[in-house]
Amino acid sequence: MSVDEAFCVALNESSAELGALCSQILKNSDNISTTQHDTDIFFILWAGALVFMMHLGFAMLSAGAVRIKNTKNILLCILIDACTCAVAWWLLGYGFAYGDSAGGFVGTSRFAGVGIGDEFAYQDWFFQFAFAATAATIVSGAVAERATFEAYMSYSVLLSIWVYPVVVHWVWGGGFLTAGPDGFLGVGAIDFAGDGPVHMVGGVAGAIGSRLIGPRIGRYDADGKLVDIPGHSSPLAFLGVFILWVGWFGFNAGSSLTIIGSGEIAERAVVNTML
Repeated sequence: MSVDEAFCVALNESSAELGALCSQILKNSDNISTTQHDTDIFFILWAGALVFMMHLGFAMLSAGAVRIKNTKNILLCILIDACTCAVAWWLLGYGFAYGDSAGGFVGTSRFAGVGIGDEFAYQDWFFQFAFAATAATIVSGAVAERATFEAYMSYSVLLSIWVYPVVVHWVWGGGFLTAGPDGFLGVGAIDFAGDGPVHMVGGVAGAIGSRLIGPRIGRYDADGKLVDIPGHSSPLAFLGVFILWVGWFGFNAGSSLTIIGSGEIAERAVVNTML
């Protein structure tokens, strides 16, 4: 029996009406706590779904920007990207990112879902998976029309299972870049919504990939001048841009990680994203 419950029992001995009122207040308080908890869960699931929907935006944008003969290839790459990332993140990625830290470099626990629902929540795993999948998919446009399916899938697994999780651990998982006095140079790094772990990692990987693969065949003429290679569908590219735009609201607002008590942070993130 809790202290509050004991108080209600004692109060009931002196007045049945006051005791009943006290018990009802405790019950309502429990219901409010449950509602607040469930609201935070829904908020994260909603935000994570918007982030995951960004794959549709990437798919439409990329499909519209490439030549029609390469449409199926880029769409399949993005689809399989999401699938392989989910498995890789479940098996090893989340553990490397958010497991017990080994020297501030990489996590060493929580692999294959061990501890989910106890040490960490299902919605947290899902939201962080959506981030990981986004980081991997950023590269799809950088190497579009000139990477084989096998090469792209190999990169996708490597980035999802090792490269991205390690950087996440440095910044968000208790690694050496954790914000605060325990971080690098006594300050660490503050990253609210993934400009470093997500966009920097995806962007650098895309830059390296495009550099190694080189330009598309026919991109330059015999004199070394650029040859225009227009995409086959402006409407698809336009649709992709707006889907990505909507996804950004979930990406940035959801990074507040709760809505109860963090509404001002979430709304500010949305306005900043819009502007």
